[in-house]
Amino acid sequence: MMELLKVLACMPFLLYACYSDIKSRRVVNEVWVAMFGVCYVFILYDFMTLGMPYLIRNLLTFAFVYLFVYILFQFGAFGGADAKALMVISLIVPTFPAIMVFNTSLPLQGTPIFDIFAFSVFGNSIILTIVVPIGLFIYNLLHNPLKESLRRPFYMFIGYRTPVSGLGKDHIRMIESYEETKEGVKFSFTRAGTELTSNVVAQLKSHVKAGRMDDSVWVTPGLPFMIPITAGFITAVVFGDLIFYLTMQFMMM
Repeated sequence: MMELLKVLACMPFLLYACYSDIKSRRVVNEVWVAMFGVCYVFILYDFMTLGMPYLIRNLLTFAFVYLFVYILFQFGAFGGADAKALMVISLIVPTFPAIMVFNTSLPLQGTPIFDIFAFSVFGNSIILTIVVPIGLFIYNLLHNPLKESLRRPFYMFIGYRTPVSGLGKDHIRMIESYEETKEGVKFSFTRAGTELTSNVVAQLKSHVKAGRMDDSVWVTPGLPFMIPITAGFITAVVFGDLIFYLTMQFMMM
């Protein structure tokens, strides 16, 4: 029961972090402080129940997760809020929770050999991000003319077309860079994309108004990583470690 309460206590903070990340692309530190404060009672209960071995295991788990996410953060793999979320999760749920719901034992695939829950949450979140390109591809198939899609098939997995008049309202970047030529505005793919500042949006609108370009551009959404982390958390609790499961399935083939 205590393991289930841990998970339920974490969910409101993770869901709020997703909302905040979507709206402003940032999550204030107070969210993680409050999450730890509310769930501190579970840490204290586990320590009183399991004793010093639990405390040592918890500290070692936290140290490993801290080092792991710190290195990724330094390389720019994800933001500070994502790192803090995983660190707080590692303190509250250091190992896989064993939960019984309606005579069903969770996680469904059992506990992986490498039993660090936060690490599995991160692994799950990476795998679940694959859903985004697939979703974009299906969206483009349904909403874009086939001729336009075939011209830039790679774009279909990383972005979508949107009217220039709607730019500047969402957290998106243009997939391409652009330059003005005698024939009109020329677009070309760039890995870094083009940030849609107020000046860029104003220039694009003026080009559309002058008839130098179509009234749409390819953009890519900046997916907040808190969403995959939260989805990875739920998946780890219910199903288990996706990487461990896929590895075992591959070895059995």
